[in-house]
Amino acid sequence: MAKMKWQALINDKRFGLEDYHDPKKNLTRTDFRRDYDRLVFSSPFRRLQNKTQVFPLPGSIFVHNRLTHSMEVACVGKSMADNIAAVLRQRHPADSEVFDHLGDIVAAACLAHDLGNPPFGHSGEKAIGTFFSEGAGLPLRERLTHAQWCDLTRFEGNANAFRVLTHQFNGRRKGGFAMTYSMLASIVKYPFESTLSTDKGKFGFFTTEKDDFVKVADELGMLRLSADGEPVRYARHPLVYIVEAADDICYQVMDIEDAHKLRILPTAMVTDMLLGFFDDDRRSHMQRIMDTVADPNEKIAYLRSCVVGALVDQCARTFIDNEDSILDGTFTGPLIRHMRPLERDGYLRCAGISAEKIYRSAEVVDIELAGNRIITFLLERLVQAVLQPDLNYSKLLLAKFPEQYYVGAPTEFGRVQAVLDHVSAMTDVYALDLYRKLNGMSLPAV
Repeated sequence: MAKMKWQALINDKRFGLEDYHDPKKNLTRTDFRRDYDRLVFSSPFRRLQNKTQVFPLPGSIFVHNRLTHSMEVACVGKSMADNIAAVLRQRHPADSEVFDHLGDIVAAACLAHDLGNPPFGHSGEKAIGTFFSEGAGLPLRERLTHAQWCDLTRFEGNANAFRVLTHQFNGRRKGGFAMTYSMLASIVKYPFESTLSTDKGKFGFFTTEKDDFVKVADELGMLRLSADGEPVRYARHPLVYIVEAADDICYQVMDIEDAHKLRILPTAMVTDMLLGFFDDDRRSHMQRIMDTVADPNEKIAYLRSCVVGALVDQCARTFIDNEDSILDGTFTGPLIRHMRPLERDGYLRCAGISAEKIYRSAEVVDIELAGNRIITFLLERLVQAVLQPDLNYSKLLLAKFPEQYYVGAPTEFGRVQAVLDHVSAMTDVYALDLYRKLNGMSLPAV
C-alpha cells in the first residue's frame, strides 16, 4: 500500500517563490518560523480581533474573538506537535531532523486556519451560501459551471483561507503570502473540491485554486485518491489532524468557559462537565485544589487548563498510535473521536450540552440573525454593482472597493469572487458600518 513519507511531507519551499528556494541555507529562524511571524504581522490576522467566534464581540465581559481563539489554538497545536515529534524522532532516527519543524509548522497553520472566515462567525458562511442557493444570487446558476456554482453555494471558510494565503490579489506579489508548502497543506482539512462536498458543504479549495493545491499536494507526496479526469481528492496531510484537534479542543472548552462567564451555564454544571474528563482519583485531587479558590471563574479556569492538558496528551497519543494509517490515508475522522473512552466521552458530553445550551442561546441566535441580514444586504448591493457596473449606483459602490479586489475581472464568476473576497475580509464592525451607510442610517462625519 502506498504511504506518505515524512521527508517529503516536511518541505520549506515557498509557494510562488519556488525559483528562489535554497534548501541548504542554514538559518536560526527557519522558513517555518518565518511563516508564523509573517502571519502575526499581517493585516488579515489582525482583523480577526473584530470577528465573532461564537458570542457577540465583548462589552463589559471579555469573550473570545477569532484572533484570541487562533492564538490559543496555535499554543495548543504546538504543544501537541512537540509531544508527537519527541516520539517520532525516536521511532524514525534517520528522519529525526524533519521532526524538529513540526511545532512551528502546526503553530503557523493554527494561526491561519480561520483567516478565510467571514464576519459573524459560522452564520456568515451560511449567509453567503444561501444568498446564492435561495436568495438574490440564484439567477447566476444558469451562467456558471457546476463547479463554480458549488463553490458559491457551499462557501467554506477553510477553502477561503487557502485562497487568502495563495491568491495574487491586485498589486500584491506572486504567491500571495508566499507560505511554505507544508504549512499550506496543513490548513486544508478537506482536501477535495466543492463538487465532492457533503451536505455540510465542507471542501478545501475553490475552482480557482485547484491547480495551486494540486501543485502543493504533489510536491509533498500527498496521496491522490481520485483518478485522472475525476474531481480532485487527496488524503490529508498528516499535520492537518493536529491542527484540527487543537481547534476542536479550543473551541469546545473555551466556548464553555465563555458561556460560564456570560452566565449562560451555571458553575455547578460547568464543574460537573469538566470533571467528567477524569477518573475518581484525579477528580478528588482537583476538587481539593478548587476548594482553596473562592472565585468561580478561577475554579473554571483551573479545570479548563486541566482538560486542555488531558486532551492534548490523548490526541498526541492517538496520532502516534495511528501513524501508519494516517500516512497511508486510511485513518478516518478527527483524532478526538479515536481517543480512549474516558476523554472521548467527556468531550462528547460537552459537545451535546454546548449544542443545546450555548449555540442555541439568545445571544448566539441574535448575532446569527443580525449577521445574516447584514451580509445578505451587502451581497445584494455589491454583486449587483459588479454585474451591472454601468449603473450610477454601481459606480458609486465600486469606487469604495479596495483596489486589491479585481471587480473588472473578465468573467462573471471572477467578479462575484471579488465581492466575496471583500465581504469575507470584513470585520463585524466594518460590515455593520457599511450596512448602516448604504441604508442611510449613518452619515460620515467631517
